[in-house]
Formats: sequence, structure tokens, C-alpha cells
Amino acid sequence: MTDRWDRATLYAALDAFLAALAARDPDRLRWAPGVRHSENNVMLEVGDGVWGTIDRIGEYDLRFADVREGHVGFFGTVHEPLEESGFTARLALDGDGAIAEVEMIVVRQSDSGIKFLNPRWWTKPILEAEVEPGRGASRARMVELSDGYFSTLQLNDGTVHTKFHPDCQRVENGVQTTNNPEFAYIVPVAALGCEEQFRMGNYRYDDRLRGRRFPLVDEERGLVLAHGFIDHCGRLAEYQLTDGRTVASPVRRPHSFYIAELFKIEDDMLRQIEANFITVPYHMPSPWDG
Repeated sequence: MTDRWDRATLYAALDAFLAALAARDPDRLRWAPGVRHSENNVMLEVGDGVWGTIDRIGEYDLRFADVREGHVGFFGTVHEPLEESGFTARLALDGDGAIAEVEMIVVRQSDSGIKFLNPRWWTKPILEAEVEPGRGASRARMVELSDGYFSTLQLNDGTVHTKFHPDCQRVENGVQTTNNPEFAYIVPVAALGCEEQFRMGNYRYDDRLRGRRFPLVDEERGLVLAHGFIDHCGRLAEYQLTDGRTVASPVRRPHSFYIAELFKIEDDMLRQIEANFITVPYHMPSPWDG
């Protein structure tokens, strides 16, 4: 299939969007009729939400593009009066180059149900690099491996439904949550690697990974952007790890996480993971379904 877009055009659209957002001026942009525009899983009118409170865009700039479908994605930060927040945006262009979709997540610690202390945002060369010839995977396989990560996380019992690179790392809301002894004093599992965490069955309390969507696949860079929800019913008081230890569940109230998760795939394995997520009401539906 011939690519409909080129990376430069999609990145230019992203640059224009970020500049307009920083200026609080959506009229700078060309919007498609019936544009769909969401912030933190709620559809808003263009110009509402972060458009009215942003002071500036932060320095972190991780971008990627789907040249077949006309989507471009961004992980960065936004500064508002109270704080700097992790920020994810996905744009989709229509056939005339107008913005047809905007999906944003702003991880504001001030209203978050889960707070990761001392977040920081840094460039990760593995996410910027193109996949070398012979080390990539088909589009369908990339989505399969990414979906397998969610299946592994759902009711995690030690069974792995995807493939992890030995050097796999994961960063969530600006904090590395694998192989990170400094964070392990708060979340002990953070001292372990990606696959080891799941082999232990640490995430048994994640009841359901629903609303899974994979709207953007950057085949050249080996990246898949996924969206979905992690539901927690909160009923599980304790559970047994695969090494026989019994541990208390850290989740004891009904709620859901709305997530944007980026997977780097290399050598048919998950090599790096970057995620932003927020807490939303339990079983909150997605305005992007249907």
C-alpha cells in the first residue's frame, strides 16, 4: 500500500498545533468539519480545556508518525499555572490536511488519583531511532505484540502473552518503573525488569484492559501508540505471587486508568515502553468508541 503522507508533513502539522496551543489560539489552525477533540477522555470544543490555561510547552519532545493513516503523535509536557504535567497528543489529518482528530492526555498531579513523585522527562535514543533492516516486524505483528502486553497485564497471573527484550524499560508519567531501585522504596516491583515483574504476577489486581485501540503505527521507527483503560474493582485484598509470597493489593477502591502507551518493537520484542495515564471514574466509557 502506498503511503498517503510523509513524515515531514505530519511533523509540520504537529509543530503548527503545538505553536497554536502554546499561543492559546486555535484559530491559527485549519480544522476539518466535525473535528473530534478530546482532553482526558472527554470530548471538548476546540479551544476549551488546556487551550485556556497553558503557559508554554515543555522541552521534552518525543514525536512519531503513521504515514499510511495520516496520524502524528507526541509525548512532552505542558506548563500551566500550578504545575508542569506530562502530555500526550495524537492528531489525525483528513485528506485535505485539515485536523480531523485531536486526542490529548494531561497528567495533572494536582487532580491525579495516583501521584508519581519527582517526575522528569528525558530523551531516550531507542525511541528516536529507526529500526535497522531485518530487525523490524510487520504492522500486524507490532499491534499483536502491543496487544499481548495488555493481555499480560490483565489479571496478571505470571503468564506472558507477548515478548520482552532483555533490556526492556518502561517509563510512566515521567518516572522509570522498571529496574529503578530509587522508586522501589515506594513501589517495590519497580526494582525488577519488565518481564520479571509480569512473571511474578505482580499486577493481579488489574481486572480488565478494555477499550484497546492502536490508532498509530510508526513502521519506520517500530512504534505503536495504544489507548485503553485499566479497570480496578478494588475487591482483591491480597494475592499470591508466583514465588509463593502473599502480598496485599495496593488497589482497594473502584477506579480506572485511561492510558496512552507507546511501544518500541525491535527483534520481535518489546524494547521500550512510554506511558501517560490518569485516573478516571470506574468503567468510564471512551468517547472514541464507535
